[in-house]
Amino acid sequence: MAPTVDASMEERKMDDFNEAANPAESQDHASCGKRRTARVLIIDGHPIVREGLRRIIEQQDDLVVCAETDTARGARVAIEETDPHVIIAEVSLSQGDGIKLVREVRAHYPQLPILMLSMHDEAIYAERMLSVGANGYMMKKATGEQILRSLRRVIDGGIYVSESVAANMVRRATSRGRHVPASPVDRLTNRELQILHLIGKGLSTREIAGLLNLSVKTIESHRRRIKGKINLRSGTQLVQFAINWFVGENTGALSRGDPEDGQVA
Repeated sequence: MAPTVDASMEERKMDDFNEAANPAESQDHASCGKRRTARVLIIDGHPIVREGLRRIIEQQDDLVVCAETDTARGARVAIEETDPHVIIAEVSLSQGDGIKLVREVRAHYPQLPILMLSMHDEAIYAERMLSVGANGYMMKKATGEQILRSLRRVIDGGIYVSESVAANMVRRATSRGRHVPASPVDRLTNRELQILHLIGKGLSTREIAGLLNLSVKTIESHRRRIKGKINLRSGTQLVQFAINWFVGENTGALSRGDPEDGQVA
């Protein structure tokens, strides 16, 4: 999907220019509690999710959607054309995945805030996304109010995670190497988790290699290490495990209760 760009982009760029050219006026607005209007780029593979996010965001005076897309390639184009102030992106994209997206954005736009929004279990993904450069992680079961709060927090330079993720990060930091993984999947490296995720989506070894710009031999080596860490004996077992895990992550995230309030880690 090509990025959908807001037609009033040039007007907002001029507003930003005027704001920069009149710092006294900008300070007066800030002192009165008025925030600068922040441009939000939405990256998600589901049109209904993008529509819902756009509706939530554009009801706010201080936020506007500048573009939306469903692929990492579309995201690169949209960033160049619309100069967003923040990205809100899904972990699972129709082409690629969140870890690769965050790494690519961070490499070229080190100061651009990124909020990840996902159905996947935050216990597995949240810390990993922060470790590669994301500024926050929010479950898709979150309320509109929580999404807006998390967006504003990362725009302001903060980190947004749930209370349980923040507590787990503290436990890891104070465990002095005594942390025991909650599940076999937690033993995987970011790359191995990325590959397990793509296997679960139904991609072949060759397709994964092409998507990640790696050799088939490298992907096969990762598959062997994944099998060893999860204690699987065959490629068939790996594929079945990956599919069950991927489906369970998506359906399980929808069946859990209300999300906890986000906290600064």
